Amino acid sequence: MQPATSLLPVPLAPELSLHLANGSAGLFDLTGGEFHSDRPPPFWAFVWAGGQALARYLLDNPHEVAGRRVLDVATGSGIAAIAAARCGATAVEASDIDPAAVTAAHRNAAANGLTLHDHVESPEVVLAGDVFYSPASAPQMTALMRAARRKGASVLVGDPGRGYFPHRLFELVTEYDVPVPASLEETESLRTGVWRMR
Repeated sequence: MQPATSLLPVPLAPELSLHLANGSAGLFDLTGGEFHSDRPPPFWAFVWAGGQALARYLLDNPHEVAGRRVLDVATGSGIAAIAAARCGATAVEASDIDPAAVTAAHRNAAANGLTLHDHVESPEVVLAGDVFYSPASAPQMTALMRAARRKGASVLVGDPGRGYFPHRLFELVTEYDVPVPASLEETESLRTGVWRMR
């Protein structure tokens, strides 16, 4: 069963709208309070702080992606991918381990009059928001990003201070106070950095 969503403007990037969970629903409210290891919770039904920060940064600095091939990993709602497409990237792929997230990203792109691609060959920019949240995901994300850097891609990450972010590999580009749902973060705002991999 898919959670109920409404097309809403993104708090930090109101130029863009996404199909987001209604009201004050929390992540596991949308799964009936249950966790199934074979089925990820609907992360894509929310716009997380790291993705919002990346979107805001790209919208204010379109030169980072304009005319370039872009891969957004762990896309969730697709907000960073959609911002990149809006800024004139030649092709943008939204990837995620959850097929429902990729579907949601394409749906959200269409709601903004934009198109995402199913596969982008040799991305020149890699984006990732809120991916360093667990000891399992952090090493995988780090390896993926380091491989992209070795191939010459620029890597931009949005991170609101998640516990497993490898600071030593990145330099801070800018920071934002990002509005977030209290039902997700137990606060209404998170100071979130946009970081560039060294």
